[in-house]
Amino acid sequence: MRVAIVHDWLVAPGGAEKVLEQIIECFPDADLFSLVDFLEDRRPLGGKPVTTSFIQRLPFARRRYRAYLALMPLAVEQFDLSGYDLIITSSYAVAKGVLVGPDQTHVSYVHSPMRYAWDLQHQYLREANLLSGPKSWAARALLHYLRGWDSHSANGVDRLIANSQFVARRVMKTYRRDAAVVPPPVDVHEFELCTNKEDFYLTASRMVPYKRIDLIVETFSATPHRKLIVIGDGPEMAAIRAKAGPNVTILGYQPFEVLKDHLQRARAFVFAAEEDFGIVPLEAQACGTPVIAYGKGGALETVVPIGEPHPTGVYFARQTVVSMLGAIDRFERQSDQITPAACRANAERFSAAVFRRAFMAEVTRTIAAGGLRQRLGLVERNEVDLAAPELGWPGEPAQESSWGR
Repeated sequence: MRVAIVHDWLVAPGGAEKVLEQIIECFPDADLFSLVDFLEDRRPLGGKPVTTSFIQRLPFARRRYRAYLALMPLAVEQFDLSGYDLIITSSYAVAKGVLVGPDQTHVSYVHSPMRYAWDLQHQYLREANLLSGPKSWAARALLHYLRGWDSHSANGVDRLIANSQFVARRVMKTYRRDAAVVPPPVDVHEFELCTNKEDFYLTASRMVPYKRIDLIVETFSATPHRKLIVIGDGPEMAAIRAKAGPNVTILGYQPFEVLKDHLQRARAFVFAAEEDFGIVPLEAQACGTPVIAYGKGGALETVVPIGEPHPTGVYFARQTVVSMLGAIDRFERQSDQITPAACRANAERFSAAVFRRAFMAEVTRTIAAGGLRQRLGLVERNEVDLAAPELGWPGEPAQESSWGR
């Protein structure tokens, strides 16, 4: 089979690129497509060349590629994939909108439907200061167009795969389609178990509004007897520094080894975002470190709360200082119920090897289902009884597909 892999854009390494890396591991001979490719770290691509769209050549595309959002549906439709048998899209924007034919199989790994066009539109407009005026109405009109295109483009996908049950529910809301769930890979083998914990809490993230690092800093600043270390940088840095009390240490961006060292030694990792999945809490658990998480979104699928077998953390119900303080107090009272070994075992359920096996299983099921439809079509045209128990060619015993072994 000829296989094509289509990714939205290649600009900076992140969770989606880790998924892409593992998909390439599954299909090392596949050809790779992306709207733009400015990725400096080429390791996730396995040395593959990338076919890009016309957006790659537009002015200021390296820095302002998002400004061409209105052109992205058109751009992704220009990829000529007619020579491929299997198309795999890694999509959080428009990749799943590639054009495919009736005899091609299209599997789309959906990191999320376009959040800014669907359920988070009003939050996006508020954070972009686009609540009123001509620019606001232009943005609303664009998002309205994108919703229609995004919904329609899902019709060309044979199987949708979501990265969490949370995203699968969003897929059902937006596309009215069921999605299989295959959690993204976590590099658990890059993190070693550490059982010796020190008396500080840790959070690490890009400093953007929805990550709610401001809430974590405000909460710990209100309890000066607790120490918090913050790793990360971003546009909210100045505002977060202004809220930090003397017990809060903000380290800014740090290399991987520094982040890993802090994840291993922290008493607990604090996570306040409503994420589609959330990989860093699992990286913390891979180090044997418990997690205090906002009880919504993907964290509900990756953190086992106290009260269940082999717990790995606690939840807080609302994104408020009072709710987070209650969760921290509960953690400190009951942390003896959480073991580093349980945290590590929970993280290992999300390893790269587990991802590859689950992803390939979904792809092979989709291919098998497509072959079954074709064979049933041939049987129907030959006027053979469709109720017959065998699914092989007429006069031939059914055989197990090697794809499903």
